[in-house]
Amino acid sequence: MTGAGPVTDAVANVTEKHKLPMVAPGTGSTSSIFTKGRKFIFSMRPPIEVYLEGLIDVAAKKGLKTMALIHVDDLYGRAATQGAIELAKRKGLEVVSVDAYREGTTDFSTILSKVRATNPDVLGGATRFEDAVAITRQLKALNVNPRMVGLTLGPDLPRYYEVVGRDAEFLYGATHWLPELVELRAGGLIPIARQYPGAREFVESYKKAFHGADLSYQSAAGYGGCQILVEAIRRAGFLDGEKLREAILKMDHNTVFGGFRVDRDGVQIAHKMLLFQWQDGKKVLVWPEELAPSKPRFPTPPWSQRP
Repeated sequence: MTGAGPVTDAVANVTEKHKLPMVAPGTGSTSSIFTKGRKFIFSMRPPIEVYLEGLIDVAAKKGLKTMALIHVDDLYGRAATQGAIELAKRKGLEVVSVDAYREGTTDFSTILSKVRATNPDVLGGATRFEDAVAITRQLKALNVNPRMVGLTLGPDLPRYYEVVGRDAEFLYGATHWLPELVELRAGGLIPIARQYPGAREFVESYKKAFHGADLSYQSAAGYGGCQILVEAIRRAGFLDGEKLREAILKMDHNTVFGGFRVDRDGVQIAHKMLLFQWQDGKKVLVWPEELAPSKPRFPTPPWSQRP
C-alpha cells in the first residue's frame, strides 16, 4: 500500500507489470490513476469529486439556493470543484462563482471580497491545511458571512482548532473517517457498529500502542486496506495475483474504515464521506443522517454576533 498520489501512480506501474493487487488507502481517490486501463489497483477512498457531497446535501435540505466555490489550482482542487458543481446542480443549488488560487497562496482577500459581494448562501472550498487556516481567519477579517462554510482538507486535523481557536466554530469539514465514531452509542446509531466493525477495538489498540497519539483517517484507511488484502487472501485461498484481483472485485465488505466495494476500474463506490461541524471545540458528525448523533448548528451566525 502507498500514500501520496504521484507515488501511488508510479508504484501502480510496477504492481501492474507484475500483476500484484495494490490497495491504495492514501490517495487512491485521485481519479486519473484509474483511467489508464490498470487492473491491479484498488482504492479505499471514494473519488475526490464527492468530497463536498455532505455539505451540499445539508445545504439543499436547509433550503439554501446559492453556492460559491474556491479551490487550490491543482488536480485535486479542480476535481473536487467539478464534482461539487455537478452535485450542486443535482440538488438545485446555483453555483454563483468559482475561483482558483495557486498552491502556497496566503492572501485570499481578493477572492473572499468577491464572495462577499456575491453573497452566496454556502461557501465550499477544496483546500489544504494552510489554506483552510488562512481562509478561516480572512473570512472573519473581511466579515464574510455565508450561512454555511465547508472546507475539505485541513479542518479535520486536531491542530486546526488549536491554530484558529473559536473561529473554527460552526465551520464544516469533510473527512473519510473519524475516531469519534467509536464514542457514539446506540439509540438509532446501530449502523455505526455494522458499517465500521472493529473500529472501537482499533482505536483503543492504536492509542495504547502510540501512547494516546491523535488518530487520523489515514491510519484507519491503512489498517482497513490490510483487512481487505487479508480477506482477499482468505477468499482466494492462494497468493496468485489474478485470483486475488477477482476476489477483491467481488468483495462487498466492511472494515474499521467503513464500506469497501470497487467497480471494474478499482474505483471505490461503497465508502461514504462524512461531514462534521466544529461545535464547542469538538468535531461533531452531522452527516450522513443515519450515522449522525447531532444536528448542524444552523445557520452560521455573522462574525459580529459570535462571542
